Amino acid sequence: MPTDEELAAAIDAVRAAGDLCARAQGRLVEGHTLTKGDDSPVTVADYASQAVVCATLQDALGEVAMIGEEDTDDLRLDAQSTLLAGVTELVAGQRTDDPSSGHVLDWISIGSSGGGRSRYWTLDPIDGTKGFLRGDQYAVALGLIEDGVVTLGVLGCPNLPNPDGSVGALFAAVDGQCRAYYGGAGGDAVAVHVDAPATLADARFCESVESGHSDQGQSARIAELLGITTEPYRIDSQCKYAAVARGDASIYLRLPTRADYREKIWDHAAGKFVVEQAGGRVTDVTGAPLDFGRGARLENNRGVIATDGHVHDDVVAAVMRVLG
Repeated sequence: MPTDEELAAAIDAVRAAGDLCARAQGRLVEGHTLTKGDDSPVTVADYASQAVVCATLQDALGEVAMIGEEDTDDLRLDAQSTLLAGVTELVAGQRTDDPSSGHVLDWISIGSSGGGRSRYWTLDPIDGTKGFLRGDQYAVALGLIEDGVVTLGVLGCPNLPNPDGSVGALFAAVDGQCRAYYGGAGGDAVAVHVDAPATLADARFCESVESGHSDQGQSARIAELLGITTEPYRIDSQCKYAAVARGDASIYLRLPTRADYREKIWDHAAGKFVVEQAGGRVTDVTGAPLDFGRGARLENNRGVIATDGHVHDDVVAAVMRVLG
């Protein structure tokens, strides 16, 4: 089980990365973004966020193992590249030790150290990079996995509007409790719980802004089967898990877009755990638990369903009817 020191370090790491990303959003210049082999964008902020999270964990806890989204292959192709220089500048602005590019590369590389371990962290340094580039929602998502089970999740959502009128939230979940910090580092933590609708027809869907992330046509048919007529709440990134955890929505569907596609663990570990510790339920589309014991992908699962828990079985039944 995670220690108090690990929880504190994880909160500090995600908060620092969120501050870095907030400074970088909207200020990217030419050469600070590239497209990876899977056609997804990556920016200097993605790399810098991973470096800051890894460095903060290492400073507090010593050696850590991690499966992170980013690696250093593209950065190492040209040690004098605009991309690496931008990453180093961002990281240096968040720390007091004036790190070199070599230090930054070493910290990012920690994200490739978790393979074959039974206990490791998993990180998406900017989940929802397209939302980040549009100036919309994104998340820094950090989870701890032990023997294939998520045991800690911290989800930073720097642009998320909050019930108290503030902007920016950090959700921390561990051992049966989920708490949120609103509006920056100074606020007190508040307990977060899912909110069940009065009837199934009153439930609200939460789904991706990007249609390529989930089949929105199938989602509409599922909503019709369930008698749900409210417009879906479309939001980028694992902020969708945060929305379900605190009752902004009741259902999050990530439906398979290809038969052979398997979700990455860093896209779901932190958010899934946040919802569960807030009282909700998360499975794949068949109702099976998510299996985080198969490396970097959820090899034994298809898609994801997250709900407040009360409507979960009805949603799974409707999803399976539509998916056949």
